Amino acid sequence: MSIILVVNSGSSSFKYQLIEVESETVLASGLVERIGEESGHTRHTTQVGLWEEELPIPDHTAGFAAMLKAFEEHGPNLSTHPLAAVGHRVVHGGKRFHEATVITDLVKINIEDLSELAPLHNPANLQGIEAAQKAFPDVPQVAVFDTAFHQTLPPAAYTYAIDAQLAEKQRVRRYGFHGTSHKYVSQATAEFLGRPLEEVKMIILHLGNGASVCAVDGGRSVETSMGMTPLEGLVMGTRSGDLDPGVLFHLNRKTGMGFAELDELLNRRSGLLGLSGHGDMRDVQKAAAEGDKAAELALEVYLHRIRGYVGSYYAQLGHLDAIVFTAGVGENNPLVRQRALSGLAELGIEVSPALNEAGGSRAARRISPPSSRVEVLVVPTNEELEIARQSLAAVAGA
Repeated sequence: MSIILVVNSGSSSFKYQLIEVESETVLASGLVERIGEESGHTRHTTQVGLWEEELPIPDHTAGFAAMLKAFEEHGPNLSTHPLAAVGHRVVHGGKRFHEATVITDLVKINIEDLSELAPLHNPANLQGIEAAQKAFPDVPQVAVFDTAFHQTLPPAAYTYAIDAQLAEKQRVRRYGFHGTSHKYVSQATAEFLGRPLEEVKMIILHLGNGASVCAVDGGRSVETSMGMTPLEGLVMGTRSGDLDPGVLFHLNRKTGMGFAELDELLNRRSGLLGLSGHGDMRDVQKAAAEGDKAAELALEVYLHRIRGYVGSYYAQLGHLDAIVFTAGVGENNPLVRQRALSGLAELGIEVSPALNEAGGSRAARRISPPSSRVEVLVVPTNEELEIARQSLAAVAGA
């Protein structure tokens, strides 16, 4: 069996899944959280039950020890389910990493160096890698980068129009994120349509608390909405998305807000939360339905931004076969799907109200009527499975 342990490590927690890749079976999953606090918490789930425990977890190494204890006590037994690799989600690979990479000391140095581009994520990802190396010293470790799928962007798409020498020196360019999700969904979409991936042009709308759009041409990312950081692009739960940079200069001059305060504003106090007081789309919709004008405006701004990107990427692709909704909001919110694409029939894009409202399935499904020239689909993402697949391929090719 080809069993991969997938790890997504944050600064004070990490999630994991034990996946048998060939059958796409999740054998176990879990969460280790409140690392470094007075009392930590673990949750371990298998096909037969769920177990939780409160215990001190001073660092990530102790967290992995707690995870191993859960496997020993509740299964699956890792001796009888030996790991082919540990696959790690790493947020930023810069322009250096184009694919999943077996981790060496040099790779770790590069991940650390790229931390200046993702200071909240790469250091935490590296902590998870080093803890996993201690826990599984004889198992290959693989880094799967969120940015890697977007390394096919053409220069016109990834280049910002600022001083070229300064941009090169400071590594200022569009990198894009959610690449693991976009890669998985693009492949799943082609399979659903029964067409070779190389022949399909699609726009993927990854709509969650974080949100991004990706134009995929023949399996290659050719345009994406997130930029040098995950702040650019769509309106998100707490992030502003696209913004005139002059707004920052204005706020600095008028209010004295410094870099830290502006960072806090745009990343944590903007988006849906900043517009309506609610960071969760479900709460925004509920408030809008009850007549809250701020929530109604927040929803309209959110949808307006999506439509703008769909139109732009349609033009960039020149032809469009499918629009695909994925992630938490994209998969589960029929109102957003319907209204985001309303009024686009002249472009060959229609949504069937009946098909759109029919939920309850975790399988890919079509929500466009036969009259729609462009297929409109809902395709659930599975980033953990994609990380497992890429990790297995990286080990096989090493």
